[in-house]
Amino acid sequence: MEDYETMLKKVQEELPEHLSSSDRFVIDKVKGHLEGNKTIIINLKKIAKDLSREPTHLLKYLLRETASSGKFVSERAIFNSKIAATTLNKKIKKYVSEFVFCSECGKPETQLTEDKGISYLRCLACGSKKPVKTIK
Repeated sequence: MEDYETMLKKVQEELPEHLSSSDRFVIDKVKGHLEGNKTIIINLKKIAKDLSREPTHLLKYLLRETASSGKFVSERAIFNSKIAATTLNKKIKKYVSEFVFCSECGKPETQLTEDKGISYLRCLACGSKKPVKTIK
């Protein structure tokens, strides 16, 4: 029987160069167009689904961050102002860092919960729980 050090060295030699990829969690870019003074986003509900968040929560966040008004009409998110796609993508990344990724372990397996009027981000991977801003 081989000793621990020999087995460990053998396993390390057989490991691939890159064990994991940060591409595991990819956020889609917004898809849409301008109609007059309105910005129409056709994939916001899909982005919210990929993030495991309520589409209305993501929309409320984006509306507040862009100082715009808007709503969902069927599958489309309609913003009542012209907003560049790059701006929306940056705001979605900010949303993800605040409301999706765990601040302790950095994993995206989290849930938003509410307890006594306070919103919490609960990590399903490491179990941490931290308060987050409530979006109304």
